[in-house]
Amino acid sequence: MSSTTNSRSTAAVVRSGPGASGGGAISRPRRGRPLIAYGHWWWALPAIAAVVLIHYVATAGGAFYAFTDYTGIGDFNFIGLENFQQIFDDPTMVGSLRNTLFLAFGFLIATNVVGLLLALALNRTLKTRYVLRALFFMPVVLSPLAVSFIWKFIFQFNGPLNAFLGAVGLESLQKTWLADPTLALWCVLFVMTWQTFGLVMVIYLAGLATVPLEIEEAAALDGAGTWSRFWHITVPSIRPSLVIASALMLIQGLRVFDQVMALTGGGPGGATETLATQVYKETFALSNFGFGAALALMLTVIILVFSVVQQLATRERS
Repeated sequence: MSSTTNSRSTAAVVRSGPGASGGGAISRPRRGRPLIAYGHWWWALPAIAAVVLIHYVATAGGAFYAFTDYTGIGDFNFIGLENFQQIFDDPTMVGSLRNTLFLAFGFLIATNVVGLLLALALNRTLKTRYVLRALFFMPVVLSPLAVSFIWKFIFQFNGPLNAFLGAVGLESLQKTWLADPTLALWCVLFVMTWQTFGLVMVIYLAGLATVPLEIEEAAALDGAGTWSRFWHITVPSIRPSLVIASALMLIQGLRVFDQVMALTGGGPGGATETLATQVYKETFALSNFGFGAALALMLTVIILVFSVVQQLATRERS
């Protein structure tokens, strides 16, 4: 008992050394403040300044030229909304807007449907799922121009696609795929979807990994069918993945450029022109910088509006 009392008193003496204050209070070493505490919010100022100067100021400067008749050389005049009026008065530009919206929403629907179906198929049980995931994702890392030129060769009248159709006795289905105004836009949409659905598949696989297996098994034991489990358990669990995939695909569809230029160049007869290809042609080929800036500004506003609407439509509601 006495030894225990002595040890306690010794510990008290050690804790209350000459440096302690306040009648035996425990002395604690002072820790240095973290480096970020000395800067707070202004540590981000260099990055914010770089983004503002390089992105927003440059974008605002380009938007200003949308209201001028600038040709890239010499002076320019401020003409107000004449460029935008010319856009809506030109049937070619209206057709480009229509093609852009068709490709954007077709691309959004096709990539999400195919990507989600593949993610569900390759989620857990299939033994070869890792190999198949790699194969389906491989086109994503390839250059869109390289992929488009390969498919352009496949779509040629004497190309592999028509040769295959002829070999299996389907000569009636042989088409001039990229030279047909009706089929060319669908071919562009197919190539876009083929190259990108692997990315959507990976996004949904990440979401499916968060779905508790125990809840699905419990629902199955309670008699819930496959569709009921998918709609009431899987879909709510992968909502964040749905939002991300939808936003990325919508923006990428509205900005489509590489596939159109490589496959058709906007033809035949302007049947596959989009706003992005028109911006390039008006600005760099025809030197109509003011008109091209107006097209670019309109495309930017369309992307912004649809992105906000998409976020509002797919956000979680409490």
